Amino acid sequence: MSYPHYSNECHRHHDLVRDFPPRHLRFSRPGDIPAQRPTIVVLCGSTRFGEAFREANLRQTLAGRIVLSIGCDMRSDAEIFGDMSAEDLAKVKDHLDDLHKRKIDLADEVLVLNVGGYIGDSTRSEIEYAEALGRPIHYLEPIEAEVTS
Repeated sequence: MSYPHYSNECHRHHDLVRDFPPRHLRFSRPGDIPAQRPTIVVLCGSTRFGEAFREANLRQTLAGRIVLSIGCDMRSDAEIFGDMSAEDLAKVKDHLDDLHKRKIDLADEVLVLNVGGYIGDSTRSEIEYAEALGRPIHYLEPIEAEVTS
């Protein structure tokens, strides 16, 4: 659904979660104080750590946050990607990397799942992107234990 544009201030009117009424009108139950939109956190990290993604998703959800995570795992979703050429796989990976950056655009903060200190090239690119946007970045493990490739 599209809305008429009467100004160049679209960023003030196009919220991620359109189902939430304006902040001053939000109530959990009649008579309650206005509810705030939950914090949106995006999970970043290597898809090789699928269990860490599942655990972080659960913990963040139970903490009352909206969680954005990986949508597919090219490693374990072999039935989808198994017949693709190396060139096509590279295109899909680039598309998924770009899509994850759009999730960073939507998020209020980033949680990096740096299991064992590992941060690969894609995750490093996402961190740099989030830093450029000024998003707060948190790490699962201390970053001084960082290991690459």
